[in-house]
Amino acid sequence: MTTPTPGLRLASRVSAAAALTALTAFAAVATMAPAQAQERKSIRWATSSVDSYGYKVAAAMTKIVEDALGGQYTVTVNPYPSTTGAMKAAMDGTGEIGYTADVGMTQLYAGEGGFKGYTPAKGKLVHAWYAYPMESFMATSAKDAGKYKCWGDFSGKPVFFTTAGFMNWLNFQRIYKALGYEFKHVQIDAKTNGDALQSGTISGSVAYTTAGRSLAPYWKETDIRMDLKVVNPCPNEVGKLKAAGLAVVDVDPKQAFTKDVGVPQIQGVPILFAYNVRADMPEDVVYKMVSAFYAHRDKLAQADPGFTPMAKDFVGMQVQGISANPDIPVHAGLAKFLKEHKAWNDKWKVAN
Repeated sequence: MTTPTPGLRLASRVSAAAALTALTAFAAVATMAPAQAQERKSIRWATSSVDSYGYKVAAAMTKIVEDALGGQYTVTVNPYPSTTGAMKAAMDGTGEIGYTADVGMTQLYAGEGGFKGYTPAKGKLVHAWYAYPMESFMATSAKDAGKYKCWGDFSGKPVFFTTAGFMNWLNFQRIYKALGYEFKHVQIDAKTNGDALQSGTISGSVAYTTAGRSLAPYWKETDIRMDLKVVNPCPNEVGKLKAAGLAVVDVDPKQAFTKDVGVPQIQGVPILFAYNVRADMPEDVVYKMVSAFYAHRDKLAQADPGFTPMAKDFVGMQVQGISANPDIPVHAGLAKFLKEHKAWNDKWKVAN
């Protein structure tokens, strides 16, 4: 048997040591990756049902948020049957971001409607990010248009303010409260909207668009079946609404209706839909999230026209959302963003 020379024995030992070192390093890397994956934190984004616009938008937002947070978080979208359910999920701790609207935030803090007697397990939502508007306005039949010049002419008259409990129904409740008008709602099947207007069962009917573009399906049918007239608020009413913290925006009637509705521009009061969070969400998370949406605002509008108003005036939309409920605290992350953009109002309060 041949005895290995000392040089060969040394080479063998060096080779074995190198192999062992490489194997140890590989094992360390292999165990590190799962550990890092486990360390990623979770953000659960609670929305309305899977067939809703709110769910669709949130599903498109997850990549932006994950990238903005440097891969430290995994974002999942969790649908709920209603907006109220999504809000409660975020406040009870089964979600971190809750789908809502400014009118829903009003009800939450007033303890009204679906929030009567409700106490959150973790904490209430605060202002964090306002994403897109719907615009509520008043319409009537063209044959009766001469009777109505201002929104006040509908005070105490039978009006279908959309289905009871809808956000636009809530929107006109706060509009009438701000104007001091009598809210006389007549509940009908939305599919009979045109028949009710033509027969005079209702004097007017509240219509609404999403991002100033499309009507609800039952309003599209009404538009086809009959001649309509949109009645805008009078200048003094616009002044009262703005003094109450509500915005009044213009909607191009040609974007919504197929026929002339008697006004060159529709004036409506927007509902601002939001994705708000509790105050205990870290400041840097909300700041990075809002900043990322701001940076991607034009691309978002190209991908979905619902983001067009946000892209045109991103900062202004956040200010509108807060101004609709100025007593509700603002998340520290959004406050930091607005201060950087010289849009912070010292009368607002930062959530603790």
